[in-house]
Amino acid sequence: MNENPLWSLFTLFVTLSLFSVGGANSAIPEMHRVAVDVMGWMSNSQFADMFAISQMSPGPNVIIVALIGFHVAGLAGAGVAIAAMCGPTCVLAFLAARTWDRFKQARWRIALQAGLVPVSLGLISASAFVLARAADHNVYAFLVTAITAAVAFLTRVNPLWVFALAGVLGFTGLV
Repeated sequence: MNENPLWSLFTLFVTLSLFSVGGANSAIPEMHRVAVDVMGWMSNSQFADMFAISQMSPGPNVIIVALIGFHVAGLAGAGVAIAAMCGPTCVLAFLAARTWDRFKQARWRIALQAGLVPVSLGLISASAFVLARAADHNVYAFLVTAITAAVAFLTRVNPLWVFALAGVLGFTGLV
């Protein structure tokens, strides 16, 4: 018995919304796991393409949620996915912001903020790893990814230049 795809999208993204510390990109590994491995909505390659499109598009990174929803259930799927991903966190952020400022000097607030930084970085790093595995189809693609990461971390070269060079390599069919 097939479950309603809109309900599946809703339950997935409501859950991810409440657990994606650091934004939508921190939930990429779980989105990938559910969309590709569990539900079989798309392939690794399609997921990587959707992520690339969402990152190149102007606007927030959460665009990938709409692309997944659209892929699964058309325009209604995109709307349900975005509402489920953004709605709960918007309400939670609104309620938290009303009280957060009152406790600027509270030790628990300072500790909580300091503790969430490594959690966010870890989740975003896991996202990068999952996407690299999904997108790198051969050793040359892996090398482009590794070199791009090294240049981004070790130099002050604008990463857009490296991305442009990688795009040219992909366009020419070398990668």
